[in-house]
Amino acid sequence: MKFKPLKRTPVLLAALVLVLVCAVRQFHLDFFERLERITYDLRVRMALRFPAPAATNLAFVAMTDSSIAAVKSGALGYKFGLYWPRQVYGRLVEELSAQGAQTVAFDVLFGELRNDHPPVQMADGSLVESDDFFALQMRRAGNVVIAVTPELRPPDLFATNALALGGISTDKDSDGTLRRVEAFHICRRWNPLIQKAADEFHLDLANAKVTSGQIILPQTGTTNTVEIPIDAQTNFSLEDFTDKIPPGGSPKAKAFTDETIWHMGIVLAAQELKLDLTNAEIGSGKIILRGANGVERVIPVDDRNFFYIDWRLTPNDPKLLCAPIESLLWQDKQRLLGETKGLSDAFRGKLVIVGSTAQGNDLTDRGATPLEKDTFLVSKHWNVANAVITGQFIRRAPLPVELALILLLGAFTAFLTWQLRAFSATAGTLLLTLAYVAAAFVAFIQFHYWLPLVFPIVGAMLVEHVSLVTYRVVFEEREQRRVKSVFSKIVSPDVVNELLGAEKLSLGGARSEVTLFFADVRGFTTFTDETQERVAEFVRVHQLDADAAEKCYDESARETLETVNLYLATVADAVKNHGGTLDKYIGDCVMAFWNAPVPNEQHALACVRAAIEAQRVIHVLNQKRLAQNASREIENRARLSAGLPPKPLLTALQLGTGINTGLVTVGLMGSDAHILNYTIFGREVNLASRLEGVSGSGRIIISDATYNHLLRHDSVLAATCLELPSVTVKGIKAAVRIFEVPWK
Repeated sequence: MKFKPLKRTPVLLAALVLVLVCAVRQFHLDFFERLERITYDLRVRMALRFPAPAATNLAFVAMTDSSIAAVKSGALGYKFGLYWPRQVYGRLVEELSAQGAQTVAFDVLFGELRNDHPPVQMADGSLVESDDFFALQMRRAGNVVIAVTPELRPPDLFATNALALGGISTDKDSDGTLRRVEAFHICRRWNPLIQKAADEFHLDLANAKVTSGQIILPQTGTTNTVEIPIDAQTNFSLEDFTDKIPPGGSPKAKAFTDETIWHMGIVLAAQELKLDLTNAEIGSGKIILRGANGVERVIPVDDRNFFYIDWRLTPNDPKLLCAPIESLLWQDKQRLLGETKGLSDAFRGKLVIVGSTAQGNDLTDRGATPLEKDTFLVSKHWNVANAVITGQFIRRAPLPVELALILLLGAFTAFLTWQLRAFSATAGTLLLTLAYVAAAFVAFIQFHYWLPLVFPIVGAMLVEHVSLVTYRVVFEEREQRRVKSVFSKIVSPDVVNELLGAEKLSLGGARSEVTLFFADVRGFTTFTDETQERVAEFVRVHQLDADAAEKCYDESARETLETVNLYLATVADAVKNHGGTLDKYIGDCVMAFWNAPVPNEQHALACVRAAIEAQRVIHVLNQKRLAQNASREIENRARLSAGLPPKPLLTALQLGTGINTGLVTVGLMGSDAHILNYTIFGREVNLASRLEGVSGSGRIIISDATYNHLLRHDSVLAATCLELPSVTVKGIKAAVRIFEVPWK
């Protein structure tokens, strides 16, 4: 396959488009990011159709509308309204512990202690406050994870009795869809003395600035600040805040401690895999967690430590054990009553998430995910846990990879657009687009790898294709229209199409070997003279006035022109049939040539065959014309009776042909504003014209150079040629060796 040569302008245009697309991509514009997220959501939904490995020990205990109704009805042995006392959660922990649950994680915020609910009566008859009961059950179970956010930390009563704290913050994208979660956040716990001072003097701890040697705390509502001196270990002097320093106690204390709070899903998975969260390796773009027996998990994160949620486990997935909270509370009641027969232990060994799916109350946690516009966001926890347990994380192609894809696909699109015709290039670009989209979906479904679609397809491929097609329409096809306007009447349509598709076409002048063809219509001058004499005699005999005489002469001229055009067109058709280029008509002579502008290795053979065809077609034409004379004689008698001049009888005109092969100068002559003709000139042109002059009537005379070409390309035809005596022609000093080509 031959490729079109590259040109500077389209190459620069293609390169400019790719540079601009890459530059725009690095600005992280939200509009394009939203489009990319839409394609991501489509892939997430498509992935659900293909089963993937999943943890089988995940469970969900749901607080539903029926749960609220059951607690409110008193059917469980207690009766509470919408805002449940903490003892309800304590009873749930009690039951899950009895069933042997591995870990229990609450997607519920416990923001403060509450003393507005009745105490719990224990088995020994003692009473325990509701919050204390919950803390007690957590301490006994030893496997409870409670929720925390950067804004809200549970009271120490709960935090110290829980196994761990788990982050549950929800950070949605700009379109309101939850796709990512933060792997961890740092929770800063201030010294109680500083916390107390902040409460009294309205100091803003959230915007505190820790510098070398001091902490700067802005005062809310003012421009004032408070500076607290600290040492290199962030210790401050207790004397600045209190005079009650215990004897022998240290005069300094930590101003604050930073605590790493891992996402609740990661905490759950860590319990399953025995991952050491304390010694996690947090590096650029990844977090490495190691556990027992050589277990290692590498979580891909961005520069803010966020990673994408793999939403493979939906709430109705059979691999996820689900139950309403009232079913477990009812079992807890039965255990306390000693009625253990028939009780289930379905949650044995499970990692349990407790969350709300209730409607119409502030316990509801719903929102948009890639799967649905409105779903339970508690599902993020078990999906994060599942990803860590199975080691299947969604990895987004980094920016360098995306830029490389833009350049690669854009360059390939530019190549297709340049090499193929417009329709084929568009079809090829479309197929390339479909192939890349299919590859992106396969990469996501099989390997959890997010290949970009918007910028490589829309930014690179589409813009690249449209830009180059526009260039071709405006510039290249304009040149093709110019070529077509020049050649459409002097060569065959096939040759025109070949010219338009030529890889290299020089019209500006070149020295080339061509075969030249001159064919003169013999007897036409005599025919013209006799016709004019006949009309003049008719005018004289009939003594026609000037107007009538002029009319007779005009009619005769039209007849004469029709005759010569008929013969010239017949010869021109033969030239085009054999791929020749029709140069011009010189009176009643046709000039043509072969091997320019379209190369033809057998140009001499094609020219000779065209000459043979022209002679044969003229012969057939003459027979038809002579056969029409009988009817013309009858027509002339009628014309004479009507006082009209008779039409001349049709004569048989002959063709004399001269052919020569040699080097000539070929190119466009003239200008776009005036006559523009693609022609040739040089010594060999003159020789071909002289050979036509010696050809006589009904003969084809070729030069020695043309004959040598025939020997190479058609020895049979060459063998039929008859060598004639050499001739000396005007303008050529040496005698010319010539041959006659038989055609009958």
